[in-house]
Amino acid sequence: MPPPNSPTAQAPLPAPVRFREAFMFWLKLGFISFGGPAGQIAIMHAELVERRRWISEKRFLHALNYCMLLPGPEAQQLATYIGWLMHRTWGGIVAGALFVLPSLFILVGLSWVYLRFGDVPVVAGIFYGIKPAVTALVLHAAHRIGTRALKNGWMWAIAGLSFVAIFALDTPFPAIVLAAGLIGYFGARRWPAVFALGGGHAAVHAGYGPALIDDDTPTPDHARFSRRHLAKVLAAGLALWLAAMGLLVATQGWEGTLTQMGWFFTKAALVTFGGAYAVLPYVYQGAVEQYQWLSGPQMIDGLALGETTPGPLIMVVAFVGFVGGWLQQVWGPDALFAGAAAAATVVTFVTFLPSFIFILAGGPAVEATHGKLGFTAPLSAITAAVVGVILNLALFFAYHLLWPQGFSGPFDAIPAVIAVGAAVALFRFKVGVLALLGGCALVGLAVTFLRPLLG
Repeated sequence: MPPPNSPTAQAPLPAPVRFREAFMFWLKLGFISFGGPAGQIAIMHAELVERRRWISEKRFLHALNYCMLLPGPEAQQLATYIGWLMHRTWGGIVAGALFVLPSLFILVGLSWVYLRFGDVPVVAGIFYGIKPAVTALVLHAAHRIGTRALKNGWMWAIAGLSFVAIFALDTPFPAIVLAAGLIGYFGARRWPAVFALGGGHAAVHAGYGPALIDDDTPTPDHARFSRRHLAKVLAAGLALWLAAMGLLVATQGWEGTLTQMGWFFTKAALVTFGGAYAVLPYVYQGAVEQYQWLSGPQMIDGLALGETTPGPLIMVVAFVGFVGGWLQQVWGPDALFAGAAAAATVVTFVTFLPSFIFILAGGPAVEATHGKLGFTAPLSAITAAVVGVILNLALFFAYHLLWPQGFSGPFDAIPAVIAVGAAVALFRFKVGVLALLGGCALVGLAVTFLRPLLG
């Protein structure tokens, strides 16, 4: 606690935040939320805890710990949680939606440019340079998550088994998640210390002055737990999903592309433990191998676009939906853009709907605890398994880059050099994502235009 005469202790309580003011902040956040979940959470902490003091750090971290336990993008869920806590249900919906919508519109535009002008030398050169950077980013993600998750031999074994399962046995990603969760659940009963959840969000740092939602602020009436509220939220969420899927079935049929996208990405939304990089192998298995909505190289291009736009990285699914809708001509050859945009919208809706339900339904229970959340052992094991899955994804990307025509074709050394350089920039010099992609894009452009001159 700060001394009575410190600036923190003397800071006045912030004025109440009107819904309009909160709306404008969440809109701004949707356009500046670069840097992946860590960067997005850091931006929210700086704005909401340190500068505006809408919520105390303890309450902020309590909400974040809950969001980390859920499938889905934790930064978007945290924004939804804080918006809900401040301005009831509509506050949560607005905060969560504005975190996603700018990214959706930007990705739809970039996806259209990609499909219409992807063969133009300038665009092709940019992607030639950033694809190896994406491979390095995936490898860096595996290292980053691994350093936090692989704390002992058990976790290393789970990561190794998950890699073998998906690489050699082609095991579906949901099965890997389920198996890891069961190992964590039952293993924690015998060896609780082995499966204790690590992470960097547990410690509470120095205060920044009194907050509107402070450590000892009573839980508002709308955030108190009740079975009736829980039932209403679950019923509303299920009704929205059934209405959307019912409309797709009625207009497209069950085997229609949009319907299958809605069903597939609903399942994907429920297994996104560990962030976007963790679910990408599952999306690849379905979208590329099973349904063939797009190709493997196009998947890499989509991840590159996702890295360059604000919002959660899982928004790469909107690119998958757009490209799949365009190539499958879901609304006919005369409405390619409209059909592709509809596919991207469907995919985004079903991907993020569960996140809203998790927060609006589970938030009151979390507010009732203000203590340490339990049931973390399955998440700890799942996170370890995710490391092996992401490593497999990095190898998949590397294969398509270095042997674009398969192992029977020639080895392309230039992407290998760019990827190694990108990895050094990430691991050794801690270069930011946007700077890395920009530099690699320039290298790709230079190679594309100089290669014909050099013969």
